[in-house]
Amino acid sequence: MNDNVKFEDFRLEVFAKLDEKAGAFLEEAKDSIASQASRNSPVDTGALKASFQTDSFVDEQEKTAYVGSSLEYAIWQEFGTGEYALNGNGRKGGWAYKDPKTGKTIFTHGNRPMRMLYHAFEQKKEKVKNRAKKIFGEI
Repeated sequence: MNDNVKFEDFRLEVFAKLDEKAGAFLEEAKDSIASQASRNSPVDTGALKASFQTDSFVDEQEKTAYVGSSLEYAIWQEFGTGEYALNGNGRKGGWAYKDPKTGKTIFTHGNRPMRMLYHAFEQKKEKVKNRAKKIFGEI
C-alpha cells in the first residue's frame, strides 16, 4: 500500500453546490414561464394575468417548479369550454347565462381554448434547456 495517497471526500460540498444551483435555476425557469403565461393571457380584469406570477412557486425539497394559476376559471381559459373544449368533452348544444356585468342573458356554445400555459412552456422550452446546460455545466 502506498502511504502517499490521500483520499478527500468532497461529496457534501458538491451536493450543496448542486442544491444551490438547482434552486436558482428552478426560480429562473419558473419566472420565465410564468411571465410568458402572463403575456399570453387574455385580459378582462387582469386577475388571470397576475395569478401566474403570484401562484407559481418552487419546492426546493422536491427540486420542482410549479407554474399555474389558482383561479377557478384559469382551467376554462386553458382548455376551453363547451363544444370548443380541447378534448371534445365539453357540454354540447350550448347554454344561456346572465352576464354579471350587464345583467343581459347570453347564449353560448362555449369558449375556445387559449392555451396560455402550454404555449408559454413551448415558447420558453429551448431557452430553459439551454440555461440548464449552462448552469449545470459550470459545476
